[in-house]
Amino acid sequence: MNAEQRRKEIVGIMMLEHKPVSGGHLSEILGVSRQIIVQDISALKAAGYEILSTHSGYVLHTKTLNSKVFKVIHSDEDVQKELNLIVDLGGIVDDVFVYHKVYNKVTAPMGIKSRHDVEVFVNSIASGKSSLLKNVTSGYHYHTVLAENAQTLDLIEKKLKECGFLAKLQEYEPEEIISHM
Repeated sequence: MNAEQRRKEIVGIMMLEHKPVSGGHLSEILGVSRQIIVQDISALKAAGYEILSTHSGYVLHTKTLNSKVFKVIHSDEDVQKELNLIVDLGGIVDDVFVYHKVYNKVTAPMGIKSRHDVEVFVNSIASGKSSLLKNVTSGYHYHTVLAENAQTLDLIEKKLKECGFLAKLQEYEPEEIISHM
């Protein structure tokens, strides 16, 4: 992982945390020294990120993130392509859920914010630990995606559509899902 990717990962980690993140914790997650983390934080501050250094760790001052739900469908082989598309455009895949006619809404948190997270997720599925939630509904599933602005979410939607990943809503789908789209 190069410095730019690592810094993107640091920002993503701090965006999802609701408490300060220590440099030691970041260095452990990213497999680099604490000094590298200090240098990365300085570079991020110079790039305009509002990062506070507290006695218990770093805090990223962020605006409220925008969110949008996307109904998608694709093959198992396209999972990595779909998730990479979202994170490459600046989105965070907050969760995955399916709407099952019998079980109703079944949700799993994801918190995928980087290509590294995508790789870890895909490898975890490939190891046989579990199977994809989308497979209980013939491939149809939803992602709640977070981003800094609505334009990013619109771009993600456009690219998902271009790749043939967006799916049409059905009349049996509850209003709560439709209202978030």
